[in-house]
Amino acid sequence: MPFPRFDRRRLQLRPLAEREHDLELTCLLRPEERPQDFAHPSIPVLARRIVAARRRKAAVIFFCGAHVLRQGNGPLLIDLMRRGWLTHLALNGAGAIHDFEFALIGATTESVARYIKEGQFGLWRETGRINEAARDAARDDIGLGEAIGRMIEADAFPHRDVSVLAAGYRLQVPVTVHVAIGQDIIHEHPNFDAAATGKASDNDFLIFCHSVSQLEGGAFLNIGSAVAGPEVYLKALSMSRNVARQEGREIRHFTTAVFDLIPIASDITREVPKSDPRYYYRPYKTVLVRTVADGGESHYIQGEHRLTVPALYHAVLTEADSSPADS
Repeated sequence: MPFPRFDRRRLQLRPLAEREHDLELTCLLRPEERPQDFAHPSIPVLARRIVAARRRKAAVIFFCGAHVLRQGNGPLLIDLMRRGWLTHLALNGAGAIHDFEFALIGATTESVARYIKEGQFGLWRETGRINEAARDAARDDIGLGEAIGRMIEADAFPHRDVSVLAAGYRLQVPVTVHVAIGQDIIHEHPNFDAAATGKASDNDFLIFCHSVSQLEGGAFLNIGSAVAGPEVYLKALSMSRNVARQEGREIRHFTTAVFDLIPIASDITREVPKSDPRYYYRPYKTVLVRTVADGGESHYIQGEHRLTVPALYHAVLTEADSSPADS
């Protein structure tokens, strides 16, 4: 006999207009603004690697956690896509939700502590439209990121200019969304379709794999993602190297970086022992050590994403302006 299951149809949704939002458009960082001071020796190195990668037509991939967008970096990522320096942006499901809400109402983020007490956390009607995009993606056999970006553009969301998903759709740069069922607020909603979401996110995973297959000579940056980014990247790299080996190619000369908040204070070229808690921090052992051990290089940048991402953005533009394309 099947175990008893919760019936989503019993849930009561409320409109976003009744929610108190923690973030508004004023938090967004604009390309023309002077960044706050942040210095790290790896930032100019990464800028050189990114510019060189694009000039040899290799992939430059960012996998960003939701906090990166909540820290206001969306417009900077959009400008990197527009200029051709960023060829693939990957997000987790929460990142897509924040981007969608910014585009729709110019605000995002709720107080978990407040709304969980009354059983209202995540149960906001308009955000559930992302589930409609998932069904459209499954029907049209496209990725979830493309489908959400298409919806934002087609329905002319008031603030679509700050949406990385809409920008990806307009610019034809893949912005993929990598979902784990049960982790995102829209999975609470009565209109959630797990099969459609799984199909749409699987399409995005295969799009991501294709980008990783172009990583030789390129760069992969894991920014603010402790689990999803390293794990999705690891599987995609294994698949890509498997096929490359059959074709007589290699994918081992590339640059990786991790941008995060926690201190590592260690030699990032080698793993720490299993007795060290840092061993279980996936960005360290996966992105910084194991996947570049046979020909690549890695960098760790510790700091707030509101400081580190703008520093990298401006360093890339400076490097692009100072180094001729034929140098």
